[in-house]
Amino acid sequence: MNRSRVAGPALALLLAAVIPYVSGCDALEQGGPEAGAAPDTSDGRAVSPLANPDGTEPGLAVVTGPGQLATARRLIDELTTKGRGPRTGYDRDEFGYAWMDTADGVPLARNGCDTRNDLIRRDGRELRFRTGSDCVVVSMTLHDPYTGKTIEWRKQKASEVQIDHVVPLSYSWQMGSSRWPDSRREQFANDVLNLIPVEGRANSAKGDSGPASWLPPDKRIRCAYAVRFAQVATKYALPVTVPDKAAMLRQCGG
Repeated sequence: MNRSRVAGPALALLLAAVIPYVSGCDALEQGGPEAGAAPDTSDGRAVSPLANPDGTEPGLAVVTGPGQLATARRLIDELTTKGRGPRTGYDRDEFGYAWMDTADGVPLARNGCDTRNDLIRRDGRELRFRTGSDCVVVSMTLHDPYTGKTIEWRKQKASEVQIDHVVPLSYSWQMGSSRWPDSRREQFANDVLNLIPVEGRANSAKGDSGPASWLPPDKRIRCAYAVRFAQVATKYALPVTVPDKAAMLRQCGG
């Protein structure tokens, strides 16, 4: 019998079984996704919240690496805490009409395009506009940072993409915005720092929850979400609850 003829196929089978395992180990050691994690479907345009303090750049990129995580924890550590107050008197109209272009003191205001379309234009790709308009988007491709999904959106099914207030309006009301002047609440509701287009079902599931009660389904983005929550709270001098602050720190390795 020619042993080399047997050894060739046998060796090929052995290598086929071993190489994927070795490659997977290498990926983990080099900081690749954990076993079972969803594949990275980012469109490559998303910007880390640490590099996007005014919210004018698209998306919400992963915060990773010891330096970035330490910076994230310092930001969260500086937040003040208090208990969540009553929801008494809260109404969406207390923050002005939805997606107003006339809120002062925020990027992209008074540019002739409402806030919702500003956000879609910021984060969407392959934009198509309504005939005769350079504002109203009728279709786009969106990478949703909360779920990691890519959504082919059409205006006929508008609710498939919703604009999330990272720090919910009701949450802010319970933490002190009930005492703000109307102009400050209008600014908060239309500030692009606090707004991200996401999958509608994920946004609906969040409701007015803080980070202790709800976090994005994609675990890789949770520290970035906590950073953005902290950035908004810091800008508007809003406290967060003790459980929310603890949850935010945990997402960034604290």
